Amino acid sequence: MAVQHLEIERKFDVEETFVLPDLTGVPGVAEVREPVEHALEAAYYDTADLRLARARVTLRRRTGGTDAGWHVKLPAVAGARRELHSPLGRSARTPPKAVLDPVLGIVRRASAVQVATLRTRRVLTELVDADGRVLAEVADDHVTGTALPAEPGEAAVVTAWREVEVELVDGDDELLAVVAAALGEAGARPADSPSKLSRVLADRLAAVVGPELPPAAAEAEGTKKGKKKGRKKAKGRTSSAPAGEVVRAALQLQVRALQDADLMVRTGQHDGVHQVRVACRRLRSTLAAFRPVLDRAQTDPLRAELAAVGTALSPARDGEVALAHLRELVAAQPVELVLGPVAARLQQAAVKDEQVGDAGARKALASPAYLQLRDDLDALVAEPPLTEDAARPADDVLREVLAHTAKRLRRAVDAAQDSDDPEALHEVRKAAKRVRYTAEAAVPVLGRPVAQLVSVLKGVQEVLGDRQDTYVTRPLCTQLGLQAFAAGENAWTWGRLHALEQARGEAAEREFWQRWPQLRPVLTSSTK
Repeated sequence: MAVQHLEIERKFDVEETFVLPDLTGVPGVAEVREPVEHALEAAYYDTADLRLARARVTLRRRTGGTDAGWHVKLPAVAGARRELHSPLGRSARTPPKAVLDPVLGIVRRASAVQVATLRTRRVLTELVDADGRVLAEVADDHVTGTALPAEPGEAAVVTAWREVEVELVDGDDELLAVVAAALGEAGARPADSPSKLSRVLADRLAAVVGPELPPAAAEAEGTKKGKKKGRKKAKGRTSSAPAGEVVRAALQLQVRALQDADLMVRTGQHDGVHQVRVACRRLRSTLAAFRPVLDRAQTDPLRAELAAVGTALSPARDGEVALAHLRELVAAQPVELVLGPVAARLQQAAVKDEQVGDAGARKALASPAYLQLRDDLDALVAEPPLTEDAARPADDVLREVLAHTAKRLRRAVDAAQDSDDPEALHEVRKAAKRVRYTAEAAVPVLGRPVAQLVSVLKGVQEVLGDRQDTYVTRPLCTQLGLQAFAAGENAWTWGRLHALEQARGEAAEREFWQRWPQLRPVLTSSTK
């Protein structure tokens, strides 16, 4: 089983003449230990089209040093990279199944072959505090990297360089910043490449990587440059870019989000199942809303497959949310109103549900149908089935599409006003999601009014989401209450919890109807 390690480091490019500065004066560092030299050799694996490298994931088999074994490094989040370590084992030519499982959603059915080798002469220096704890490691690396030929007959490409890495062990971000500043003063520069492998494979990556995202997509992704542009053009911003280009950019971001969420599930990260479901819903909404731009004969089957994934993951997510809420609700009750081992029964149910849900989610994401869907989504982004309307200006098409989804929401609300069917408001919630997801894709082009609509719709979704959650928690209260009664326990508290959840659902309904008169004019004005 892989051991997880959180890697927090900074990398620097240095010249051959660089001299590591004296770090004994760094606050908190009581000792700079004598350097230790290691000879490291690593074989890197990827698909022929470098799917892992393009996803900011590295897979290697390293020998030498203190951490020999199979390593899978995941994309950095907030300056930290999660790293999975597995024993070397006997396999050296191909990664073992257990090593590939966490990245199956990226590799899928393609073969993982060796694409590069790195040989590193590492001089490792430890920074230690007064208690003997290692705060950080400073690695001075002389690297020789070889990019293996992509095709028979091509020559290998060899690159050599020197770099310095500072990795936290028991130190904090303040220590990392001080050490980084000292290295900078000595002539070190922040590394141009995010990893050794990306430097070695730079030419191959440039040949297989897709085109840059259009400006609208870059802004939607939240880059600093995009945010500045967004502030300047927030009032009535428009775009003359073709609608197909903007829709393709939105799909590209959403497919990437699904891949990131898939990785979360396979590596046991919190909220992964929820993020996969959200990514699937966004893609379904985008494919449905932008039917004027995309040939539905090709996209409708994808929508059906995305819906199937969401359905397969529903039990895991719904049970997780329901049990977490009920545990919080019980914890907030006066002690005298919690009769019997209610909290313990909920905890047992949560543990069992987590185990079953995790197994079910992994099974769903390992199915041939899901892996084929992921291939089909990549093909969709690479060559979207555009209609004639895709050549029209994006602002015109986006306004029309947004107006259509808004009309659909208004019809759903009108139907709910005249219906006693509990499902009617659930249909409103689904229609509101489609408007929101469509609006999010349109924000980079249509600007502030649509961004305000997104903000309002988030609030509506939360209210209707609370209501819908009670349709899961109430039957759960009944089920667990009957189990408690059958075990000879006092079931009165379970009835109380059911009543509280019913009241929560009714309050959410009232709040929605109070909000709707305020939402309707925002919906109308932002879709004109």
